[in-house]
Amino acid sequence: MKLSDAGKKLIKDFEGLRLKAYQCSAGVWTIGYGHTGAVNEGEEVTQFYADTFFDFDVLRFEDAVNDALMGGQTPPLQQHQFDALVSLAYNIGVAAFKGSTLVKRAKVNPNDPLIGGEFMKWCNANGKYNEGLHKRRAAEAKFYFK
Repeated sequence: MKLSDAGKKLIKDFEGLRLKAYQCSAGVWTIGYGHTGAVNEGEEVTQFYADTFFDFDVLRFEDAVNDALMGGQTPPLQQHQFDALVSLAYNIGVAAFKGSTLVKRAKVNPNDPLIGGEFMKWCNANGKYNEGLHKRRAAEAKFYFK
């Protein structure tokens, strides 16, 4: 599956656009729409490069969700479920996503109502509760079950 326009908007709305490098709440140098690959302090990008980084990054997280969940589960993921999972993976990273209980539950039954609570387990940055992440996880869970 591929991320829908609504899924892209979900991610972009929470990531926000920053054309100058900054350290996110986890202390990682970040630029554009949450891009973290080879970003250095003081770096700046144009809107074109922010969009390019986003499109490139999305491919990696689409692949992660497809690899972890596509094929075998019944019923298969719906588009809004896929989009919410890509948003989560985009924010927490591939390894954390693939090892999550959320993925284990979704593999067995993507409509399991306990999945909503699994999103909410990812509200910490550097071991500390983060209100912004709480809002994002609540929005992703709502998107997942719409």
